[in-house]
Amino acid sequence: MIIDGRAIAEEVYAELQARSPRTLILGIVVASHDSVIESFVRIKSRAAVRLGVELRRIDLLNKSTTADAIAAIEKLAPEVDGIIMQLPLPQTLDTEAVLAAIPPQLDVDGINPTVAEPARIVRAPVAGAIEEILKRNIIELQNQKAVVVGAGRLVGIPAAELLKSLGAQVSIVTRQSGSLEQLHDADIIVLGAGDPGFVKPEMIKKGVILIDAGTSESAGKVVGDADPTCAEKCSVFTPVPGGVGPIAVAMIFRNLFDLANVNNHQT
Repeated sequence: MIIDGRAIAEEVYAELQARSPRTLILGIVVASHDSVIESFVRIKSRAAVRLGVELRRIDLLNKSTTADAIAAIEKLAPEVDGIIMQLPLPQTLDTEAVLAAIPPQLDVDGINPTVAEPARIVRAPVAGAIEEILKRNIIELQNQKAVVVGAGRLVGIPAAELLKSLGAQVSIVTRQSGSLEQLHDADIIVLGAGDPGFVKPEMIKKGVILIDAGTSESAGKVVGDADPTCAEKCSVFTPVPGGVGPIAVAMIFRNLFDLANVNNHQT
């Protein structure tokens, strides 16, 4: 089964449009300026427009400092229902310090490094997208062997935490630890390495669930970590593009709505 992420995202947007109690405001801070980042911002902007969400954007200048980025977050915090710090940040900025400045109650990306994964109010969008795929296809993971490739803050770590919470036996493979040999007998694989097409069909078993959340550019195209021919061996396969990505964007906005709901009940 090849997952149609765009169709799932459309269903999530329809659910959110039915929920909207008021105009929500999403703040976004952009510190790096290139075509890829602007593309990501445009995708989020289009989703905001269709949901009636107001987007407030702060662009940092090329020579901005960590303090400038934190100040931008602090400026937005009293005015918005959620905040995105668009990654990656320039190397001159302290990413950990900047992300730590995002108030947990406004953290739509579930990315503040000072908050433990189980303590987050909302899941990271990619983990939320994976959960959505599993739920919609009634996939149980109790005692299943799961391998997550990559330990990044956007995919690997939150995905591993999700799979553990669903009862899977989880291993994380990185360049520093673990082995890709572990893919051979995995029941579910989540890819988040950003290494174009490095997982080949001979590396996985027939019937595996393969969630490809790794994205990179190859020959001018956005591609995943899995060779597309892997789909022939998988019981569930998410293509890139069109798989996890559209759902993850929808999850940003579900998180925004959920945080706004929680914050409204606390005030």
